[in-house]
Amino acid sequence: MASFLAPRCDVQGLDRYLIRRAILCALLSQRDRLRGTLLDVGCGQMPYRSILTGPDGQVTGYLGLDFAVNPIHDNQPDLCWENGRIPLADASVDSALCTEVLEHCPDPDAVLSEVARVLRPGGCLLFSVPFLWPLHEVPYDHYRYTPFALRRHLTKAGFGSIQIQAMGGWDASLAQMLGLWVRRRPMGRLRRALLSLLVYPLYRWLVQADGRAAVEFTESQMLTGLWGTAVKPGKQKSEPPSMQQAAAE
Repeated sequence: MASFLAPRCDVQGLDRYLIRRAILCALLSQRDRLRGTLLDVGCGQMPYRSILTGPDGQVTGYLGLDFAVNPIHDNQPDLCWENGRIPLADASVDSALCTEVLEHCPDPDAVLSEVARVLRPGGCLLFSVPFLWPLHEVPYDHYRYTPFALRRHLTKAGFGSIQIQAMGGWDASLAQMLGLWVRRRPMGRLRRALLSLLVYPLYRWLVQADGRAAVEFTESQMLTGLWGTAVKPGKQKSEPPSMQQAAAE
């Protein structure tokens, strides 16, 4: 979990540093909006649970939802997707998290509609999706989203107040490709070690340069990934029910 909560820009992490840093920064910037009972959609091993339920977080109940139980994971989900539905009552959670999940959903509209259904009015969804990333979890890697398609899916599901931002632009994209190439392209261990050391200074410079450049969704813009927030329309109540009530069908 340390690589999720404290990503390091070193030669071993050139392939994953940028994306994990971007997701962590997004979470920390929106932590005050994720409150009450939170549903972690496609939770995996729930790497961000501790920072959302810790002393600086506003989450009082954490429900992990996955699409199937993975016996190799140390942390098992609290809930599993059942017959195309989230096994929760309508308007039963206060906020939701969906990081690097929607690209694996054959029917993202169905998933987002279910998230909107179980969210209370005024509840916030924080999401992220990759754009520049290799095939992964094959054959369950279905999509790469543009900001325009992502907004359309969220709107169709009933969300409003949609804000979408880039994880990185041109410089981050080149850094990402260099990192993926040097750490994941098939090659011998010695060659990988030498190339990683050679690439590392340029990688760091690109990461720093990207942080100084604003990213707008215009023609020919390059992206590493996207993150954002969306809200279920309506006013959120100040006293959310307990997690036990949320889990009641």
